[in-house]
Amino acid sequence: MSNVVTVVGQGLYLAAAAVIGLGIARVLRIDNTISCLIAGVLAALLLPIFNYDTGLRAASLRDLVFFVILPVLIFESAWELEPKRLKRWVGPILLFSTLGLVICATIIAAITYYGVGHSEGFPWVAAMLTGAILAATDPVSVVNKLRQEKTNEDLLTLVDGESLFNDASAVVLYSLVLGVATYGVVENAPLGIKASSLDAISVTLYFCKVFFGGIAVGFVFGVATTLIILFLRSPSAALMTLVISAFGSFYLAESVLHVSGIISVMICAIVARACLSKQNSTYLVNAGPTWEWMGLFFTAIIFVIMGLVITFEMFSHQWLSMVIAAIAALGARALSVFLVAPLTRFVGPPIPKSWGLLMSWGGLRGVIAVALVLSLPVELPYWWTIQSMVFGVVLFSLLVQGTTSGRLIHKLNL
Repeated sequence: MSNVVTVVGQGLYLAAAAVIGLGIARVLRIDNTISCLIAGVLAALLLPIFNYDTGLRAASLRDLVFFVILPVLIFESAWELEPKRLKRWVGPILLFSTLGLVICATIIAAITYYGVGHSEGFPWVAAMLTGAILAATDPVSVVNKLRQEKTNEDLLTLVDGESLFNDASAVVLYSLVLGVATYGVVENAPLGIKASSLDAISVTLYFCKVFFGGIAVGFVFGVATTLIILFLRSPSAALMTLVISAFGSFYLAESVLHVSGIISVMICAIVARACLSKQNSTYLVNAGPTWEWMGLFFTAIIFVIMGLVITFEMFSHQWLSMVIAAIAALGARALSVFLVAPLTRFVGPPIPKSWGLLMSWGGLRGVIAVALVLSLPVELPYWWTIQSMVFGVVLFSLLVQGTTSGRLIHKLNL
């Protein structure tokens, strides 16, 4: 019983810090993510005064991030997509989130590896982990500004949809690289490759199994969720079923079938949303606010945790690595977008140059990148370097890219 009470207390401490962060955003009129980060830093400063232990450890953070936070964030983002417009732009979205993601992650890895220039302390696998984490985009502030300006719905769908699929693919790539990095280093490494060798064939087969297996599980869960909701015929029961599906599809895929839980959650949300939109709009209207507050809550929690673990030593010892990572992330994103954009005409509508500029500068790194880097095993000798680099890039995204994206939208007449 004492363990339950302790966990509840720790959860309430994080939740209280998140609410204070939202209050700071209200007073200072700044972005919620920045204010929750500030609240997390303040909460960390108060810990010695209260003589309180938050209970946050590397192992518990991995479970918290992957089994609690990410399912909600991915399901909420997928639920927001309008099925008809998603169908129109699914070709370009898939192209950006597969080929574009690999290009972006590879360029980031190359720049950070040669930029850091320490092959023993920061090997190729560390650079690839950095690339996989920083390839995940989170243009929430850009999407909000596009909605406020009532811009083209197609542009909004492309930016929002590309971010969602990009995040799901980045998590799969991260899991794959983490499996290689932890092979023989971390016992029972989470989300690692369960194979006796690490040759190209086994890695490829593992990726296909994880990716397409996640799609299959998500599709089945999405259809089953729809049938259950239509059978129960209750808005409250529908919300309960959707929440259970978000966590259940992830758990079944990840822990039981050993395929991608993130892909499963995403497909489950898309299929359920598409099926229900053809049956009864009441469930869609009622579900929207629920997923909105859950997404806000868990995003706030992630940035509070970031504020709790961020330290001054990161900036004093790793400032050069942060600068290198920021340059790599910004340049790789721009290059990947403009290399892939001309190819979209073969799989869907062409991408205007102005849209490409917005996608490049508006490809912020946010909650998904923070969530992934928080889940890094501390047994890896370079985990702190990667965490410092990712935190630096996220701060650059929030303070520079996020605050200037509105001007870019106006300048491009979007």
